[in-house]
Amino acid sequence: MFRRTLALVAANAAVGAAVVLGAAPATAAPAPAPAAMAAVTITYDDSYAAEFKEAVAQGVAIWNQSVTNVRIVKAAAGTRANVRVIADNNWPRATLGPVRPGGSGTVWMGRQAVQQGYNVVRIAAHEFGHILGLPDRRTGLCSDLMSGSSAPTSCANAKPSSAEASQVQRNYATALTQAPTREIILVDAA
Repeated sequence: MFRRTLALVAANAAVGAAVVLGAAPATAAPAPAPAAMAAVTITYDDSYAAEFKEAVAQGVAIWNQSVTNVRIVKAAAGTRANVRVIADNNWPRATLGPVRPGGSGTVWMGRQAVQQGYNVVRIAAHEFGHILGLPDRRTGLCSDLMSGSSAPTSCANAKPSSAEASQVQRNYATALTQAPTREIILVDAA
């Protein structure tokens, strides 16, 4: 006990002397900032997207500009992609995610919605919203990407709302690599 007290008195005296002499007392070096988590990367294959390839690329770019915890990139030729994009004659639909590396999902770019006048880039961004874990929210508001076909056909907004982007950020806040245990397909029919 006596040695601890003596050491404490000596340490306090050194700090006091530093203050009297105008020198700053010694402090511990600040802890390094935690490293930022790398974004989760999921890949997509648009080889069956037919006339929707450019709209899909634009929809993906919008998501990549809107969130930081996940990146969607086109898969290299000959590699397995997490998401397949397929053009068909039905209503647009997609697997409800969040799809993670090692997992899989599908986006169907249905021509029925395009024929009825819905914006094709909005459709692509909306369907990738499902892939990223967002359900439909039939608010009817053009400002809500996930309102889907409940918004009027004149709606061209393909950007997620701040609430939608925040939910995707939370969906990918951890670097889990597990695939979903069940597959739910959301059909975006009017």
